[in-house]
Amino acid sequence: MLIGHIKEIVRHPVKSFRGESVQKNKIMEYGLYGDRSHAYLDDTKKGDSLTITQFQEMVRYKARFVGEESLDKFPKVEVITPEGKVLDWEDQELIEEMESKSKRKISTRKYTPSHVPIGPIAVEHILLATDASLDKLKELWGKEEVNLRRFRPNLFLSLKEKRPFIEEEWIGRRIKIGSEVELEFVGHCERCMIITVDPGNAERDSSLHKTLIKERNNNFGVYASVIKTGDIHVDDEVHLLD
Repeated sequence: MLIGHIKEIVRHPVKSFRGESVQKNKIMEYGLYGDRSHAYLDDTKKGDSLTITQFQEMVRYKARFVGEESLDKFPKVEVITPEGKVLDWEDQELIEEMESKSKRKISTRKYTPSHVPIGPIAVEHILLATDASLDKLKELWGKEEVNLRRFRPNLFLSLKEKRPFIEEEWIGRRIKIGSEVELEFVGHCERCMIITVDPGNAERDSSLHKTLIKERNNNFGVYASVIKTGDIHVDDEVHLLD
């Protein structure tokens, strides 16, 4: 059954940085190719990943892959700083800037295209949200706009039938994207304080989180596991399987 189309594909080459919207992407066993494959570590906390929770201005740094993508090696990762500088993600100038702002000692970690572990990166392979749910949340929150980037989904689905939060009814079922990829929905995405941070200015507003807690039991979006790998594209049809 046709349920919609892929409206946007977003991967995050660097954990907690703003991701990049791409027209196509390869779905690996661990999720989108390169998603959260690079991370900064907070050496003041014995090497835990540095995230928006500790350093909320991370939302204003954008990471992107530059160059040919292969299964042997990730392309170069460039970072665009809030001031517009373009630097390699391991550039000492960038690291020193972040150390100064966060008041932490920072090191780096990266994985390989064949294996990005889920444990330290996310709860599951893929996070999906829908346009109808985002529109309904905007109505519930009562603000002019709800920026999708607050929720950091990998796949943003344009629904054929605009039923808010229908994706929660798909938990336990599978979808097919395009001609190759199959995903299985496995659970709700329970939200943390990260959604309170405005991606534009890094300022916090707890009212969105409070709205989700009150109206949606603190859930927005659904997690999915990869069943069949392959290539996906923006505008690919998405079918709910029997």
